[in-house]
Amino acid sequence: MITVPLTSASLATGPAFTAAPATAAPLPRQAGAAPEETVGGPQLAGRGIVLNKAPGVPALPKIKAGSYLIADADTGDVLAAKDPHGRYLPASTIKTLTALALVPKLDPNRLVRPSQQACNVEGTKVGLTPKMSYKVSDLFHAMLMMSANDASVTLAEAHGGMKRTLADMNAEAKRINALDTLAGSPNGLDKDLGLSVRTQHTSAYDLALILREGMKNPAYRQYMQAIDHKFPAPPTKKERKAGKKVGGYPIHTHNRMMPGERHAYTGMLGGKNGYTIAAQQTFVAQARRGGHTIVISLMKADRPPSEYATELLNWGFAARGKVEPVGALVAPGTPERDKGKKDAAADGVLPDAPLASDDASRTWLLIGGGAVGALLAIVSLFVVLRRRRRLESR
Repeated sequence: MITVPLTSASLATGPAFTAAPATAAPLPRQAGAAPEETVGGPQLAGRGIVLNKAPGVPALPKIKAGSYLIADADTGDVLAAKDPHGRYLPASTIKTLTALALVPKLDPNRLVRPSQQACNVEGTKVGLTPKMSYKVSDLFHAMLMMSANDASVTLAEAHGGMKRTLADMNAEAKRINALDTLAGSPNGLDKDLGLSVRTQHTSAYDLALILREGMKNPAYRQYMQAIDHKFPAPPTKKERKAGKKVGGYPIHTHNRMMPGERHAYTGMLGGKNGYTIAAQQTFVAQARRGGHTIVISLMKADRPPSEYATELLNWGFAARGKVEPVGALVAPGTPERDKGKKDAAADGVLPDAPLASDDASRTWLLIGGGAVGALLAIVSLFVVLRRRRRLESR
């Protein structure tokens, strides 16, 4: 197993990603949306702590993070949050969306040979080689258990390439109403790929939506809950002599809150951590106790997430059923605020690309497309007038 510390100092190269200036500052949530139009409810438009206090409920833990959310995963009630729709860099928590988009679409037994580019990706790796083919299920284990970036890129290649994978990830985010999310990579690297918070982002609200939706899928849950897994590798010299064609080595979960781990949390169902210098610590997780499930998410935290996550989960279990919800995790489909609205594309209006209204290609389309349309109209008018004159001269 090869593990490389995740940094933002090295620059990934290759045609799969588009460079953009990097910044760690959060973006405004749902730009232009009024509080009453906020996905999940108007209270979730708040930028600070959002809470309906109730007697007998302990105070919220003091969390040094840009954003967090605590929700009842069974009912969808959002119990408390801080800047829930603020848009931040996701780091490796974006892999929960990669899995949500690809687990249902890729045959777990399919064999995939990674490209050299996938094997050379920056950050944490499982140690793939282009000399060997790997089962899709092994790649998902590596991606979700130990956050392997090479496995993430290889899964994208298996799905038809980076462009198609990102399109499907963003389409899946839209389907479940994770409207604060824009995936720019399948692995969450940011500065290494020239990505900034403008070209890759999510929110605490969206992370909770994504994990909650993913955990409905048994295969997704299996990958999330795995603690140990034997990952295949080319056989060693000793193994070849013994007649083995495939070797391997153990990989272990990076979720330190799983059973038997250093910060084990009773009832932990699964979660995904992330870290880059620009994103800081990010985390999303679910736990179940006493017949109830709590989901928490955490973004731009100042320390490894286990301590904060424990406090958020404990508060969620203590507060559920006692505090008035501040909002809701919405179901997939068209949210209430969008029902009855006309589709802009159906009216011939070009919608803005996500966070890219100054996109040069779109500007060309508007200007160039308008010019072409005007030219076609003039030519059509000329043809009609010429035909009319011919008829009149007969």
